[in-house]
Amino acid sequence: MNGKEKLLEDLRRYEPCCEQEEKDRELLIRAIETEEDVFERRNEFKHITASAWIVNKKRDRVLMVFHNIYNSWSWLGGHSDGDADLLSVALRESREESGVRNIRPVSEDIFSVENLTVEGHEKNGRYVSSHLHLNVTYLLEADDEDPLRAKPDENSGARWLTPEEAVEMSTEPWFRKRVYPKLNKKAGARSRADQEKDGK
Repeated sequence: MNGKEKLLEDLRRYEPCCEQEEKDRELLIRAIETEEDVFERRNEFKHITASAWIVNKKRDRVLMVFHNIYNSWSWLGGHSDGDADLLSVALRESREESGVRNIRPVSEDIFSVENLTVEGHEKNGRYVSSHLHLNVTYLLEADDEDPLRAKPDENSGARWLTPEEAVEMSTEPWFRKRVYPKLNKKAGARSRADQEKDGK
C-alpha cells in the first residue's frame, strides 16, 4: 500500500466529531481520489497540508508559533509537497518551525480534519492567490523544557500556552470559534481516556 492509499484508508476509517469534519473529510477524500496534483502547491486552487496540535506531557500546555503571514498565534504544520505521509509532514514541519527536537505522535491516527481558506498574500516576494488548504491534523507530544527558536521566514517565535490562551491569542475568528476549541476538547477527552486506561 502506498502513502496515498494509506491516507485514503485512514480518512475513510476516521470518525468525524461534527458536521464540519463530515463535510471536510468528504471533500478531502474526493480531491485525493480525483486530482493527481492535489499534494503539490502547483495546484493553485487547493492542496494538501498537515498540521500538529502539540501538547506537553502533562497536557496542560500547547505549543504555538506567531505566524508571520496570518499575523496570529497559530498551530504548526505545512504543505505536503508531494509527501502523502502526512504524519511525517506534521512532525518535520513542527521541528523546523519550533526548534523542538523531541516531538513524537501521541497516536499515529488522524486527530482532526478541516479545510482552511487562505487569503491572498506575498511570500518570498511573490503573490500567492487565495486558495484552500485540505488539512489533516495529528496530536503530537513534545518536551516543554526543550529550547524554542523562531523560523524567521515563517514565524516570529514559538511559545507554550495554556489551552485557553491558545484560543484567546489567535486573531483568526474561524480558528477561535471552530478549530482550536475543538482540538482542545478532543485533546482533553483523549487525556482523560488515557488516565482512566492507566488507572489514575
